[in-house]
Amino acid sequence: MKITFKKLDPKAVIPSRATPGSAGMDVCACLDGPVTLAPGEIKMIPTGLVAACDETDVALLIYPRSGLSAKHGISLANCVGVVDSDYRGAWYIPLINNGSSDFTVGNGMRIAQLIPTRILMPEIEVSDDLPETERGSGGFGSSGV
Repeated sequence: MKITFKKLDPKAVIPSRATPGSAGMDVCACLDGPVTLAPGEIKMIPTGLVAACDETDVALLIYPRSGLSAKHGISLANCVGVVDSDYRGAWYIPLINNGSSDFTVGNGMRIAQLIPTRILMPEIEVSDDLPETERGSGGFGSSGV
């Protein structure tokens, strides 16, 4: 599998892994100046990138960075971003400040991580009946604590 990136802005940073064993590739902000998020605020942060994957059964999933979340309360407003295999538009990261103080994002700051993921493309069938299971319709705690 190959992902081809195109820079829309010369300041853009191509995603890369921080260590050889990193699952995610760091995605960086591409900004003309600092952007501050107040507590509870959401802002769309540009990356200056577009991309294409050479396989159609792959989605590029964008996750929060654990350090930003744990230390500052900075996460993705949509929890996980999905870049579909046929999307060719600019990438923006919807950051939310769940912390208690302002947080400033600077140009080149690592703000998210990209994990390419295979996607199942099932055949869809509609039926009035589903196969029975031992669990049945039990949910939300039905299997115990």
